[in-house]
Amino acid sequence: MPSRPSAAPACFFRSVVAYATQGVSSFGLSVASNIFTDRSDVGLPSFTYTVCADEGGVLRTDLGLLMEVEHGPEAMSTADLIILLPTDGRPLTVRPPVIAAIEDAYRRGAIIAAYGTGSFLLAETALLDGHRATTDWCLADELADRYPTITVEPEALYVDAGRIVTGAGAVAGIDMFLHLLRREHGPAVSDAVAEEAMIAPRCEAGQLHHVSTPPDIGAGVDDTRLADVMRWTRSRLQQALSVDDLARHALMSTRTFARRFREATGTTPHAWILHQRLARAEELLETTDLSIQKIAQLVGFRSAGVLRDHFVKRHGVSPRDYRRVFGGHRTADEVGRKQPDDGSHGDRELVADTTK
Repeated sequence: MPSRPSAAPACFFRSVVAYATQGVSSFGLSVASNIFTDRSDVGLPSFTYTVCADEGGVLRTDLGLLMEVEHGPEAMSTADLIILLPTDGRPLTVRPPVIAAIEDAYRRGAIIAAYGTGSFLLAETALLDGHRATTDWCLADELADRYPTITVEPEALYVDAGRIVTGAGAVAGIDMFLHLLRREHGPAVSDAVAEEAMIAPRCEAGQLHHVSTPPDIGAGVDDTRLADVMRWTRSRLQQALSVDDLARHALMSTRTFARRFREATGTTPHAWILHQRLARAEELLETTDLSIQKIAQLVGFRSAGVLRDHFVKRHGVSPRDYRRVFGGHRTADEVGRKQPDDGSHGDRELVADTTK
């Protein structure tokens, strides 16, 4: 079972409160209520699920539907888990009474989660200051610009910082919610809820909601010299390759090479090399029984820990967990080894920041 942050509530979470604003995502409301409904009749935890807003009254969702909300921020006073739902409403700001309620809940031990534009609402409280966080990929730059004290991870499916958890856009909320269930209640509960709700956690399949560099990036490059450099690089991933190395092979200056590479692929040479290393690591995890350490060496990372850090940022899961889903081999990593060699600690799914 994944280790639980020491600051988490002592009795897991049972009381769930979702905070909604004007323009709240109808899909987000549906997902949260579906996952955290009471399933005690089939032996699962009995959750209480409440929607609150700035004040009681009528909210209009992103689809134009009207919903009656009975509770204001006072509903957060007894919540174990508070979710800031994504919204199409603007501006992405939070009223002082709501900020106070969220901060009070955090101080008494509640878990605070947000995803998509909800991450902006959470950032308004300053609880994300000094932490890593994520949001919808197309809003990542805006989040980083507006809140420079936050380290934004645009390619992460979700980021677990202990009692602060953020997720990417849209359906990433499903993965974040199931991760919280797994972390706090165990994998059996998370899997059972997913089955009951007829959903599947994409984080277990190592997939992102959006990846800024798609898998086939550069595949259709017409420039003969660039295409040759790409083939040359793919055959030498185990080496420490720099942009200067690639430019020399292309017989170009570094500046000219970087400019032409970006024009042809839409990304930087450095980002493309990292993408190739991770793509090759995925292939080896799926098709071989090589140790994580050996795979790290073969794809050019200096250690299994470095591979794991990049893998988690890209997929939201460790190489070990990715292999458990996709790999067809029982490997040396799983036989007769008490500690994984991928730089992880047991079955923790993400590298969580140290909570403050």
